[in-house]
Amino acid sequence: MNKFYPSKTEKTVITLRIKADLLSEIDELSGKVDISRNEFIMQCIDFAMNSSQIRKE
Repeated sequence: MNKFYPSKTEKTVITLRIKADLLSEIDELSGKVDISRNEFIMQCIDFAMNSSQIRKE
């Protein structure tokens, strides 16, 4: 049986300006999968960062 080790990840509070129609879409989609707006945005950013083709120099 796998063991569960709950932990708290460190997060930083930021301010984000976003278009109203995009925020509405985020709210709709995050509601459909029953996660918070914040968690949805974090997962989107993680996906974009991991899928980026930008070269790091």
